Amino acid sequence: MRSRGKLPIIVGGTNYYIESLLWRVLVDTGVKEDSTDEVPDGKKELLKVGGAELHKRLAQVDPSMAAMLHPNDKRKIARSLQIHKTTGIPHSRWLEQQRGQEGGGGLGGPLRYRDPCIFWLHADMEALDRRLDDRVDEMLTAGLIEELRDFHVRYNQQKIQDDSQDYQHGIFQSIGFKEFHEFLTAPECSTPQEKEALRERGIEALKVATKRYARKQNKWVRNRFLKRPGDDVPAVYGLNATDSGRWEEAVLTPALQILESLRKGEEPPVAPVRLQGEEQSNKRSFHTCDVCDRVIIGDLEWTAHLKSRKHYNHVRKKRKSDPECSAAVSAEEACCHDCCAPAATQDSTHTHVPVTL
Repeated sequence: MRSRGKLPIIVGGTNYYIESLLWRVLVDTGVKEDSTDEVPDGKKELLKVGGAELHKRLAQVDPSMAAMLHPNDKRKIARSLQIHKTTGIPHSRWLEQQRGQEGGGGLGGPLRYRDPCIFWLHADMEALDRRLDDRVDEMLTAGLIEELRDFHVRYNQQKIQDDSQDYQHGIFQSIGFKEFHEFLTAPECSTPQEKEALRERGIEALKVATKRYARKQNKWVRNRFLKRPGDDVPAVYGLNATDSGRWEEAVLTPALQILESLRKGEEPPVAPVRLQGEEQSNKRSFHTCDVCDRVIIGDLEWTAHLKSRKHYNHVRKKRKSDPECSAAVSAEEACCHDCCAPAATQDSTHTHVPVTL
């Protein structure tokens, strides 16, 4: 389209998709990622292995990548192992090479095209929540349940009987399948009241999952677009879509004016969204909490875990059950209240392996 002198306008799609169009963020190693629920044979065999064992294998060939992945994240671990086996090069090294290109940064490679811009259609969360609930209701009216039931009989029922269903693969990852699993697999002997209760539970779960996904998308825009490190970042223009009745006034007209100004090389009438620069935390740092027997990925998640009530309760139980651990637990509590101060990071209760690629 660009070679024909046309302006491509990409609308919708997941933020992963938008990001991969704008930046060189995908690693082309010749290893094809699965696009359906059929997983390539090599990766399928790996996924049959336990997460801890897979993580151990990855740590042997690519310790930097292993330090960024949770042992339960079998899909990504298997992908990294597959890349190493096929190319002989650690996955982390591929990423280093990509990010080391001119214009690259901590979140990926350089921009693919010159002077792109991003329009962020945002809305007040209360209004957006109502709109998303209404959307689910409209889907139900349009026959969502019937469609799910038909799909279940044709494609999913046998997988469940064979105990091979996995809602982490292919189209089954989509919001709407796992939320109605109990309803679709209810025993034939279930009463109408029981089936209706499962149906209502599925509807509520679908609405919750949809709103949760909308919040994740907004968070992605802030963290991956607005806070992206480096100078090679396109402008992000915010357009308020809270009131759909003011669409032309609040969204369409400003967008066209911005595009026309950029085309002429002029300053747009609307300033791009700016966020105050914040220190970039290491989102893929690897932490283990021996008290809770958990692995935590990311500095922010680690800090939140140390402040959580569940962690505090585990600390108290450990102190009561094992008096000899009193000193270690005291250091643990100090760490909790000091947001993981440097002295506490050397406590035997915690293992920190911060990694930045």
